Amino acid sequence: MGKKMLFIFNPRSGKGSIKNRLMDILDIFVKGGYEITVHPTQAYMDGLKVTKRKAGDYDIVVASGGDGTLDEVVTGMLIGGHQIPIGYIPAGSTNDFANSLHISKNMLQAATDIVEGVPHAFDVGGFNEDYFVYIAAFGLFTDVSYETNQDMKNILGHAAYILEGTQRLFNIKSYNLRVKSDDGELSGEFIFGMISNSTSVGGFKRLTGPDVMLDDGVFEVMFIRRPKNILELNEIIASLVGTNDSKMIEVFKTTWLTIECEEEISWTLDGEFGGLHKNVTIKNLKHVVQIMLAKNDQVPLINPPE
Repeated sequence: MGKKMLFIFNPRSGKGSIKNRLMDILDIFVKGGYEITVHPTQAYMDGLKVTKRKAGDYDIVVASGGDGTLDEVVTGMLIGGHQIPIGYIPAGSTNDFANSLHISKNMLQAATDIVEGVPHAFDVGGFNEDYFVYIAAFGLFTDVSYETNQDMKNILGHAAYILEGTQRLFNIKSYNLRVKSDDGELSGEFIFGMISNSTSVGGFKRLTGPDVMLDDGVFEVMFIRRPKNILELNEIIASLVGTNDSKMIEVFKTTWLTIECEEEISWTLDGEFGGLHKNVTIKNLKHVVQIMLAKNDQVPLINPPE
């Protein structure tokens, strides 16, 4: 009896680019010995619901789309208690997680690597009762990805995020926070916070710091304090685009953290709306999901299986 695959794809991701490759992708999977059930997502969170309900009947679940599609599949796996590996064929305008794992941007090569590859365990974030694959964030720019029109994303790519974000620079919202973690405690007024497990965020490098590993059980964390004047704002910008340290930016690693705020904060999880929260508990769930990666390919950001 052949192996069974549940293939979930977002037909709108990345200008609908998967549509021209779909038959070739399915052919690779069939030649790899899989019986395939194909499910194009119908609406927001559809991928999560289908994965949660059906993944237990399959040997592998493959997601194709942007990081949001992957997030839905991983979340559905964890909520449903499923232990099978996942595969990922990136097809979005921004694919931070795929870039971090050196997953091929060529869809047919990514499909081949799923069939011929080996499973690697990686870390996922627990966010109150929810999950995220590579980033939880709030504040400046973080709602851009889910407020920017999908067609605008497809046409402009990264420029869509920048164009939407620049409209907010002159009205920066700050939050009075108290943060606890392995690193200790910090408090004050912050305009941005990010808990990540990725080498790039929004397609931009250098935001997550050096020595990032996706399976080491720790997150890379950044909090940006509220600038009191244009000099402090320029210091923040210079630090983000360069290599200079800044007292305005708190950066550390941790396995967990709690964040308390006097008002509700709008969070984004993997580029999608993550709800409004006053109190947040975030935990690193080490090695909780397995992903198929190219066999014998050196993946510098993940440790080889034992």
